[in-house]
Amino acid sequence: MKGIDVYTSAQSFKEEDVRDKTAVIIDVLRATTTIITALHNGATGLIPVGDMDEVNKIAQQLDSTKYMLCGEKDGVKIEGYDLGNSPLEYTPESIDGKTLIFKTSNGTQAITRAQKASEILIGAFLNMQSVVEALRQRDNEIVLICAGWRGRLAIEDMLCAGQIVYELYDGQLPDKAPDGAKIAFSLYEKYADRVEGVINSSNHAVRLQETVNGEDVQYSCRLNSINILPVLNDRIITISHGQKANEK
Repeated sequence: MKGIDVYTSAQSFKEEDVRDKTAVIIDVLRATTTIITALHNGATGLIPVGDMDEVNKIAQQLDSTKYMLCGEKDGVKIEGYDLGNSPLEYTPESIDGKTLIFKTSNGTQAITRAQKASEILIGAFLNMQSVVEALRQRDNEIVLICAGWRGRLAIEDMLCAGQIVYELYDGQLPDKAPDGAKIAFSLYEKYADRVEGVINSSNHAVRLQETVNGEDVQYSCRLNSINILPVLNDRIITISHGQKANEK
C-alpha cells in the first residue's frame, strides 16, 4: 500500500483523481450497506446506475424474470420499483438468484464516477474486516470515497473511512498522510467508543428516521457482521472471487 486518501462526497473528486488506484466506495446509510446485504442474501449481482435513463436501457436488455429494479430518490423507494434502499428489504426470499438494477441518490453516483479506478470495492461497517484485509494486500494507492449526501460530508461515511484508515495503520497515522486521511482518522479516533450513538444523531440518520424504517440505522452500524467483499467487474457488483453468498 503506497498511501491512502479520503474523499468526503461523490462530488469531491475528479475522475482522474482515482485513475489506477484501488477505490473503496462507502455509503453507510444506505447504499453500500444494502449492496453487501443483498449479495450476502443471494443476489446474483447488482448493476449500479447513475440516472433513470440508464436504468431503462439496461432493463430492456435483460430477461424480466431474472432482474429487479431497486433504489430510492430522496430516501424513498422509486415509484414502480420492486425494492427501495433499505437493507432490511433484501431478504433471501425476495432477491435470491436475481440481478438487481440499483439506483440511489448518492452511493451509485459515487460508484459510477469512480470508473477509472483500477478496481472498485464496496465497503461499510458490515464488512469492515473484509475490506481492511483486502487493502492490506494492495500495493498501489488507495482512495476511500465517501458518498456523502448531495455533495456534503456525511459523518457516518467519514467514521467508516476513518476506521479503515485507523486499522490499516494500526492506530499510528504517518505525518505525511493526506489531509483527507488525517480528518477521517481523527474523527474516528475521537468517536471510536460511541460510533453508533454519533451516527444515530447524524443529519442523515435523522432524515431517514423521519421518512423510512429507523431500524436501518441500527442495522447499518453492525460491525463485521458480514464477511464478504463486493467488487465491481464489467459494470456489475459481485462477491470477490473465492467467497460465497451467506458465508460468514
